[in-house]
Amino acid sequence: MIVERDNEWLEEALAELWYRHFADVEQPNDVKIKFGQRAATRLGSIKWGRKPVTHHDGTTQRRSIITITRYFQDPAIPDDVVRGVIAHELVHYAHGFSSPRPQLYRHPHHGGVVDKELRARGLGDVLKAEKRWLKDHWAEYLRTQRYRR
Repeated sequence: MIVERDNEWLEEALAELWYRHFADVEQPNDVKIKFGQRAATRLGSIKWGRKPVTHHDGTTQRRSIITITRYFQDPAIPDDVVRGVIAHELVHYAHGFSSPRPQLYRHPHHGGVVDKELRARGLGDVLKAEKRWLKDHWAEYLRTQRYRR
């Protein structure tokens, strides 16, 4: 059965990854995830939301927004590829990039910290599958999508 990938699907994937692999990472602010534009090179990103969120007690807080390329809505893209990109963005959040958490590094990819962190969190197989599929299939996939939009 093919499950439709929409923003709700992304939210569930994010929640599952957080629960299984990032349970030690506190979430001091609201984190949203959504599909963005079709992007061939920027598969995911995390940034601060433009509008602060107002809570019931009147306090305001900035929201972190993870955006995933719209190409990943296609069920032809393996789940591990999508999960790998989401986990990559979660590592940035954990390291204090576009999040209220303390920033651990000067640069977000310093010394391969993202891949090291993914492996340490038990996501080495997902990372390997993601990199392999992207290397072997991504360029051809993009060629087939050029005229399908």
